[in-house]
Amino acid sequence: MPTITAIRSRIRVSRDTHAARAALERELSSYNSPSDLDDLHAILDRYSDRETAQIRRILATRHMS
Repeated sequence: MPTITAIRSRIRVSRDTHAARAALERELSSYNSPSDLDDLHAILDRYSDRETAQIRRILATRHMS
């Protein structure tokens, strides 16, 4: 059974992860125009899918909305 310290640590990591994702989503929301998105995708194409997966998922989710 996990200790209280381990549980608190997991909660803290979870909160930090959520806050980082929310900040990234806010940042990406500024890319609205097709030109902005084309530029962003061109930048992302310079990096591996592994490095850009989270950003691509956020953009795909926004595109579907």
